[in-house]
Amino acid sequence: MTVKLSKAEKKVAYDKKLCQLLDEYNKVLIATADNVGSNQLQNIRKGLRGDSIILMGKNTLIRRCIKIHAEKSGNKDYLNLLPLLVGNVGLIFTKGDLKEVSEEVAKYKVGAPARVGLVAPIDVVVPPGNTGLDPSQTSFFQVLNIPTKINKGTVEIITPVELIRKGEKVGSSEAALLAKLGIRPFSYGLVIQSVYDSGSVFSPEVLDLTEDDLIEKFAAGVSMVTSLSLALSYPTLAAAPHMFINAYKNVLAVAIETEYTFPQAEQIKEYLKDPSKFAVAAPAAVADSGAAAAPAAAAKEEEKKEEPAEESDDDMGFSLFD
Repeated sequence: MTVKLSKAEKKVAYDKKLCQLLDEYNKVLIATADNVGSNQLQNIRKGLRGDSIILMGKNTLIRRCIKIHAEKSGNKDYLNLLPLLVGNVGLIFTKGDLKEVSEEVAKYKVGAPARVGLVAPIDVVVPPGNTGLDPSQTSFFQVLNIPTKINKGTVEIITPVELIRKGEKVGSSEAALLAKLGIRPFSYGLVIQSVYDSGSVFSPEVLDLTEDDLIEKFAAGVSMVTSLSLALSYPTLAAAPHMFINAYKNVLAVAIETEYTFPQAEQIKEYLKDPSKFAVAAPAAVADSGAAAAPAAAAKEEEKKEEPAEESDDDMGFSLFD
């Protein structure tokens, strides 16, 4: 025979369990559980079993437990969770990879019909085609201004129609029509709203970033720091190479215009005094091209020798001027 616990005993047990999880885990996913049924939640628990635990409860009780635990343990990091406990939310404590756990939670979404008064989470579009409804059902389409025609004794929708917009409440006519068409436009499941990791709280979109995305963002940040440092003439590690190069250019310009010199400027000065030093490799290139052209020239000479010589006036024994 099971003994039913009183309300006070249940709160004590819940507090003990939550404190134990706070001591054991340092990564938490905060997820909303709107329109999630008990059977669906149970399936999610089974899918995460092994390295993750889902804890649901009243927000006031969770806040109280976290505050008491922070005072007793001296760990104030979990206080960052308090502002996130708004609405119908649950905590997913995990030791696994946050991205993998988030993807596993997203798998357990089920389709749901459009109920009257429900706020649409997405746009609902009725596709064109045969509905299979008899012509007596055209009143639903007329009320919603959906263009139809009768085809082979059934109602056919001519063009796609945006029936419900995101954020609007579902009306009775829209709900009845979607039910008749057998369309379940919405899907519900646990939706990750925030991620807690060792005292840091961030958006779940961060989990989708790849190494290439991080490198690109880091490079963009370094570029901005470098530009700002150069504009302010403030030395930083990112701007130091550019500052040294610019300083070398300035000193080199002074050395070229004056008699002052230094080892790094001597070679440049020599090049400016004798520009022919820039073409050191040119003769070799010309020689190579000449060697390559010699066989072709010899072949042309041979062709000229083989062609019959044209007769001149002298060869004919008289001149035009005789």
